[in-house]
Amino acid sequence: MDERRLPLDESLRADDPARDSVRGDGTHEVRPDVAYKRIVFVNLLYVGLPDAGDRGWALVDAGVGGASEGEIRKSAERRFGKARPAAIVLTHGHFDHVGAVEELAEAWDCPVYAHPLEMPYLDGRSAYPPPDPSVGGGMVALGSPTYPRGPIDLRPRLQALPEDGTVPGMPEWRWIAAPGHSVGQVALWRESDRVLIAADAFVTTDQESLYAALTQKLELQGPPAYFTNDWERARETVRTLVALEPEIVVTGHGRAMRGPEFRAYLRQLALDFDRIAVPKDGKYVLHPARVEDGSAYVS
Repeated sequence: MDERRLPLDESLRADDPARDSVRGDGTHEVRPDVAYKRIVFVNLLYVGLPDAGDRGWALVDAGVGGASEGEIRKSAERRFGKARPAAIVLTHGHFDHVGAVEELAEAWDCPVYAHPLEMPYLDGRSAYPPPDPSVGGGMVALGSPTYPRGPIDLRPRLQALPEDGTVPGMPEWRWIAAPGHSVGQVALWRESDRVLIAADAFVTTDQESLYAALTQKLELQGPPAYFTNDWERARETVRTLVALEPEIVVTGHGRAMRGPEFRAYLRQLALDFDRIAVPKDGKYVLHPARVEDGSAYVS
């Protein structure tokens, strides 16, 4: 076995395929009010009870490509009826997390929230730093120079997440700064049942591999390497999130996981992050892109 990989077992999945099939809304439910949906190779989440009513739920992230709008809305209507979300919350602004956000925000007439440091990529000011196709080793990584880097312009709907850590449209949840993969990435955390939405701080499939990304082969890894531009902060983020001791984790890529055995895998990732996650070389390993030196924003 490759010593840089942490393979996971199906028994650690947080969703129940049989139950999901009966419900028929195209999502994977991990709590009565938390369900995720995979669009091609990336996850988004519906947060709120199915009977929450108009403005009683929130969408977290918005898939890949504007064509996913119809699929996202169809699942939302099956889950919530005609009820509109209170907000769309973006964990970060990479192309595979904001694909249908403009169309959805317009259709639902709702605000879009993101971390202040992510704003330049979402209000038309700046493109993301270039990806690094030399790390990761798979077809997804090799194709990364062709992926959109933005910026997109979500004004006037775009708003900053509140400084007090609360999440609009998601009572009981808190946002946690999770930089490294992106300078303004956030994770979302609910203490009452220890549910963590980890964004791309770490993932549960080999996102560099096209085969693994499409088949959802289970494997715990660090953040997708080709778009990660600060490995020191990525390491700190993983250690911060693992210290929460989450019971259920939904990542931006791969299946949701749960339980003490999965937490043991997370602790191993945190303790051995440099060996498991950090590339041996690459554009950003020794020279991270950071706000303070201006390289995190590319006009």
